[in-house]
Parts: sequence; C-alpha cells; structure tokens
Amino acid sequence: MSRWDILLSVQEHDTQIDQAVHRRIALPARGELDKVMVTLGTIEREAAEVEGRRHDLGRDQQRLEDGIATLVDKAAQHDKALYSGSVTNPRELQAMQEEIAALQRRISQLEDQELELMEQIEPLDADLVRLADAQVAGDEAAELLRATIAEAEVSIDRELGQLRSERAELSGGVDAELITEYETLRTQGGGIGIARLVGRSCGGCHLGLSAVEVDRLKKLAPDETAHCEECGRLLAR
Repeated sequence: MSRWDILLSVQEHDTQIDQAVHRRIALPARGELDKVMVTLGTIEREAAEVEGRRHDLGRDQQRLEDGIATLVDKAAQHDKALYSGSVTNPRELQAMQEEIAALQRRISQLEDQELELMEQIEPLDADLVRLADAQVAGDEAAELLRATIAEAEVSIDRELGQLRSERAELSGGVDAELITEYETLRTQGGGIGIARLVGRSCGGCHLGLSAVEVDRLKKLAPDETAHCEECGRLLAR
C-alpha cells in the first residue's frame, strides 16, 4: 500500500470521525430536550406569576378573616353584656343593640368581600394544579431525553474511540512532514486534505484540471507530492 493509499485511509477515518462528532452534537434528542426545557421555563414563569397573584389574594383573604373574627368576637361580647343584666339603662341598651347591628352589617360586608376573593382564588388554584401537572410531565420527558442522549453518546464515543485508534495506527505509516501538510490542508479545506484524481477531476473540489496539468501529474514519480491546481489539496494518483 502506497503512502497515498494510507493517507486516503487516514482521510476516510477523519471524515468518519468528523461525522460521528457532528452526530454526537446534533442528536435529535438534544433538540427535543431544548424544546422541553423552553416549555418548562415558560411553565415556571407562568406558575410564579400565578403563585404571586394567589399569594396576594390569600393575604387579602386572611386579612378579611382576621377582621371578621375580631368583629364576631366583639359582637359576641356586646351580646353577652346585653343579656347579662349588667346594663339596665335603656339608652345604653339601645346603643349596645345598635352597635351589635352595625357590627353584624360590617361582618356581612366583609364576608361578601371574602366570597369575592374566594371566587378569584378558585381558578388560580386550578391553574396551579394544571401547571404542576405540566411541570411533572415536562420533568419526566426531560429525564427520558437525557437518558436517550447519554445512551447515544456512549455508543458514539465507542465508535470514535475505535476510529481514532485505527487512525493513529494508519498515520504512523506516513512520514511526519506529510501528515503535518495533510493536517494543514485539511483544516483549510473544510475537513478534506487529500483527494483522489478521478479522470481529470479533483475528488476534493470536483473541479476539472487542465489537460496540461493532468499530463504533468501523470509524469510525476509515484511518491512525488502533487496538489490540485484549483483547491490546493493533496492529490493521490
């Protein structure tokens, strides 16, 4: 096997390595996971907003409940005093009855306000349940996708390890200077450092060479280095 055949094999391994690396990066599951994470982020923001509104309404509800409890207790004290017999003055009794009635009216007003708050809170609680369920479903989907990605990475990494091992063994059969030139050209040529001359065309850039150039290449010694006049890549004849 000539050094050009060996270098072409190295190129083939490098191409396969590049493809495997690209597959690893561009796993479909990665894109799916990204979408799931975007959805989870949206759910988290929506839940935070709903929880904030629910917290504010809950605080207002607690304030009303505390106010109602205070008024109920006050009305109960007045009612107890009213029927205890400790107050005998008619004016004081009438004033006490009016105070109890006012307290009851105020309690009724606060209870109506509390009912309105509860009606506002109910759909928010339903939203929080819905969002929590969506969060759980999203977390489960993300976990499955991560497992899929990890499994695929293990498989690709195993493939890459084999390819790189074979590539290292092949490149050892080519002199260091030629390998260095190949690596440089491969970097400049989008991953292709050497190509075979097929007829009058370069297998790297697929452009036709002039008849004069093809004739010149044919007259070169087998081990002599040749380059494509169009793209500059190494040419194997």
